[in-house]
Amino acid sequence: MARSDALLRMEGITKAFGGVPALRGVDFDLRPGEVHALMGENGAGKSTLMKVLAGVHQPDAGTIRLDGEAVTITSPRRATDLGVAIIHQELNTVPDLTVAENLALGAEPRTRFGSLDRRRVLDDASTKLERIRASVDPRLPMRRLSVGQQQMVEIARALAEDARILVLDEPTAALSSSEARQLFALIDEMRASGIGLVYISHRMEEVWELADRVTVFRDGRSVGTSLRAELSPEQVVNRMIGRDVEDLYVRTDHAPGEVVLSVEGLTDGAGIGPVDLELRAGEVVGMVGLVGAGRTEIARMIFGADPARGGSVTLDGRRLDGRSPSSSVRDGIGLLPESRKEQALFPAMSVRDNIVASTLDRLTRLGVLRNRAAADVARTQMDALSVRSTSAAQEVQHLSGGNQQKVVLGRWLAVGPRVLILDEPTRGVDIGAKQEIYRIINEQAGAGTAVLVVSSDLPEALGISDRVLVVRGGRIVADLDRSEATEEAVMLHATGVAATKDGGTQG
Repeated sequence: MARSDALLRMEGITKAFGGVPALRGVDFDLRPGEVHALMGENGAGKSTLMKVLAGVHQPDAGTIRLDGEAVTITSPRRATDLGVAIIHQELNTVPDLTVAENLALGAEPRTRFGSLDRRRVLDDASTKLERIRASVDPRLPMRRLSVGQQQMVEIARALAEDARILVLDEPTAALSSSEARQLFALIDEMRASGIGLVYISHRMEEVWELADRVTVFRDGRSVGTSLRAELSPEQVVNRMIGRDVEDLYVRTDHAPGEVVLSVEGLTDGAGIGPVDLELRAGEVVGMVGLVGAGRTEIARMIFGADPARGGSVTLDGRRLDGRSPSSSVRDGIGLLPESRKEQALFPAMSVRDNIVASTLDRLTRLGVLRNRAAADVARTQMDALSVRSTSAAQEVQHLSGGNQQKVVLGRWLAVGPRVLILDEPTRGVDIGAKQEIYRIINEQAGAGTAVLVVSSDLPEALGISDRVLVVRGGRIVADLDRSEATEEAVMLHATGVAATKDGGTQG
């Protein structure tokens, strides 16, 4: 149970970038042994406040107190010295170094001859990992670890540096359910030891399980702090977006037309497939399944991002041979990938250049980009999708996660796709951005686009889809219309129980 004396107090924190306010006189406090959830839409100021705490940004005004004493945090190194650590959503590790070497970064032990003491590096790493009971081989390169294991390494490093305040920014965004449970158990242990934790998440169910208190941000301000036990999820959403949300999932009844995309016997020859499916004009089809079922692999094969070893893809009655991402773009098939950072965005390029990346053939003359035409395309998509940025020239890496996702979506809408494949389109975005993305999906279906939505969020898939495909073991094992697609029915197929009940074998 958290003690009432404040470990951290941030008072009147103000920060602006280029004259645009990001934080407007924010107060925030954290108690020892407490999980304090920080919620709000992307761009509300949560991460900016935590970067001020971490010494990445210097506040324009305000005071930070640790144990009642005013401190100035001029750099991340200073924050570490004061016992503040942040585990970012996009992990800060060196992929080609080993786990042990990553754990030793900045404090490498030396032999009496001045060379790196590799034995001690390995021994120290084992001790740090044992402290959090992480089953990770310290000799492995970081790139060989799952995201969850890499996250545990970062937490082990923070605790080894005697962190008293630990900030977890969207920590479960890319974790499996088992990795998330392991993280939650570790959070309980850290809380019991007196560490204060700030938990930033858009996942309401996690906040309800973990948090002692909840602070909600909107437009750079704190709009309220309450004990979690005194709040309802609806009250949190109301504070986040400034209005009641009666129905999160934006959907109207669609009248599916002719078959646009037909997939028959598609397989990679290595565990995915054979896959058969049809997508119709004006239809939203959800694709669901347990972790590792093969949803993303199927989506990527259809798009041509991964090679198929058999089967066929037919678009408007025409078989597509020799497929690749570039040919899919020409054919009017778009794929919003699972990871926008690693697979979709050009972080150092502008919003404009990211949006027009798939339509350059239409916007160039003699190999030279027509800047006015490109600006018009970008502005059209930014307006249609309500992309929040200072201008189309702003580097996309400086946008919030939800706005980055809308930029990638805008790239495909600029193509005018016949088929739109969206892999985890709302992962890591806030409730307001989710509603906007659902609205866009609904509008695309209404305009006759065939939309396939791959989602690990089952209520989301059920809420926005006309049909639901269930994937298990690399195959589609059920095709359920809206009236059949309940959470229970989906899980029976996803786990193989339905096949067993029907007299089949569990795959």
